[in-house]
Amino acid sequence: MVDVLDRQTRSRMMASVRSKDTAPEVAVRKALHGRGFRYRTHVAELPGKPDIVLPRYRAAILVHGCFWHGHDCPMFRLPATRREFWEAKILRNRERDADVREALRLAGWRCLTVWECALRGAARLDFSRLIDDVAAWVKSAEATTELRGRVPIQPDGQQGYYA
Repeated sequence: MVDVLDRQTRSRMMASVRSKDTAPEVAVRKALHGRGFRYRTHVAELPGKPDIVLPRYRAAILVHGCFWHGHDCPMFRLPATRREFWEAKILRNRERDADVREALRLAGWRCLTVWECALRGAARLDFSRLIDDVAAWVKSAEATTELRGRVPIQPDGQQGYYA
């Protein structure tokens, strides 16, 4: 299928996609700051330059977009055009994510992944409860975990979500 946008428009749109300081990332940062946590952002000395680093707790928080990181949720859909390109790109991103988490672990850092679907969309979690969970994880000794949106319930073909 041919792109419906001209080359300049598509280039401008893709250039506007942010890799840091995204809306979900900023929301989590502001909420953590409001709860008294102090952090650094995008620390170049750490593998993968984690979005949020809490040195006092040896904790790194990665806020991932469901599309760019190929999350298994309703917010991710592989584009129909240039499918091979997107499959390879998403696979590379997933592999890099796994490498970053392992490198952080080996360096003595704990790692939390907060998925975009936990913050936006139909499956999103209650924001204050999500931040409670993030804060609890930061203060815990748990090595690694992830927070994702609610999982659909479909035991009898019914649709809905649970928290």
